[in-house]
Amino acid sequence: MPALAGLLAACAPTTPRLDAAFGDTVRVALASQIMHPGASANTDPVVGIDGASALKGLQGYQKSFAEPAVQSNTFMIGVNGGK
Repeated sequence: MPALAGLLAACAPTTPRLDAAFGDTVRVALASQIMHPGASANTDPVVGIDGASALKGLQGYQKSFAEPAVQSNTFMIGVNGGK
């Protein structure tokens, strides 16, 4: 009986219309998020910030993920009796 089911599965209809468009929606969504598609062709150096300042900013950004954020005790907010 399992062999018969396997043979019948080979006779199942295909979906060429759906298969031809498979993934199109994802590709369109990704392409719509790119502001300037030709930006990678621009080889001019970036201007507006010096290297030392950029490095300091990047280190601060990375450090912000290394230290966990301080969690406040929300249970104690407003429990002082209204004084």
